[in-house]
Amino acid sequence: MYLHKLTLHNFKNYEAAEFVFSKKINCFVGNNGVGKTNLLDAIHYLSFCKSYFNPSDAQNIRHETDFFAIHGNYFRQNDTVEQLQCIQKRNHRKKFLFNKKEYDRLADHIGQYPLVMISPSDRDLINDGSELRRRYIDSVISQFDKLYLDDLINYNKALNQRNALLKSFAERRYFDQESLEIWDEQLEALGTTIFNRRTSFLVEFIPLFQYYFRFISGGKEQVDMIYQSQLHGGSIGDLMKQAIARDRAALYSTVGTHKDDLEFLLDGYPLKRYGSQGQQKSYVIAIKLAQFEYTLKVNGFKPILLLDDIFDKLDDHRVQQVIRLVSENSFGQVFITDTQEENIRKIFDPLEIEHEIFRINGEN
Repeated sequence: MYLHKLTLHNFKNYEAAEFVFSKKINCFVGNNGVGKTNLLDAIHYLSFCKSYFNPSDAQNIRHETDFFAIHGNYFRQNDTVEQLQCIQKRNHRKKFLFNKKEYDRLADHIGQYPLVMISPSDRDLINDGSELRRRYIDSVISQFDKLYLDDLINYNKALNQRNALLKSFAERRYFDQESLEIWDEQLEALGTTIFNRRTSFLVEFIPLFQYYFRFISGGKEQVDMIYQSQLHGGSIGDLMKQAIARDRAALYSTVGTHKDDLEFLLDGYPLKRYGSQGQQKSYVIAIKLAQFEYTLKVNGFKPILLLDDIFDKLDDHRVQQVIRLVSENSFGQVFITDTQEENIRKIFDPLEIEHEIFRINGEN
């Protein structure tokens, strides 16, 4: 599967633009601020029905216009053409169409056109709080496991109800153990399922991540990823019973899978504290390449790979290793952004691999 043609109308800084792509390597080159990353974001929209960077669809509409439209023509392995359209009008519901037929639910589209994005903003996985790392794990699993997504949704609903009840008890100076246990039972059942699914996912995922980090770094450092969960110390039911007094004081649920986290280690030490910028970037790239490999194993075909400004902060060896990887046949269509065309030509011109270079000047 690959994206053959992309057409934009009023998307971010693009009034109108059309691109026809190579099925292998595509490079967007140009100065900062001309819209290279916006092109990657448009491609991301076609896979996930949303921006990678901006949660507000309306803010992706070009200034002083009323809508944006993104159109993509894809080829499958049997050369059938599939058309995707994303249309957002101001103050209207977003429309997403497959072969001109609108989806009833956007969730039905997720996972149909697998894609992995690597961006400088991914370093937030290292530096931000646990919620972002949980959300990352959940987003990867949910692409292939709709039951897991349903369990997550129902867990969060039960959690919100339990938290609301705790606040109500405090306001009314009243406590009802039985009404709290209604939500405890749901959280225990759903949370146990979520914990087990995250555990089994990471058993497969971590070795893939370690392989790619070794490849990028040349085996210079050892990395690990530790799943931190309160459930390692007992069942959710028992933990919640032990935490009732603490929950009543805090006015929210202090134990459960909504507190899970990942600890990122480099040579046994916290990556956030001891890793250089290049090591942190290599770590995140390895995570995303592991996601690519996992997606390929589950789906049976290659996701599209988007690499936004990944060469910054990497030494020449690590850059060459990344390019060596994406140039191999195990990877499919790749999109790369960089500010220096000469760097791209230096990397790809000697390689016998199909590639296209698009010069972006903000007026495409």
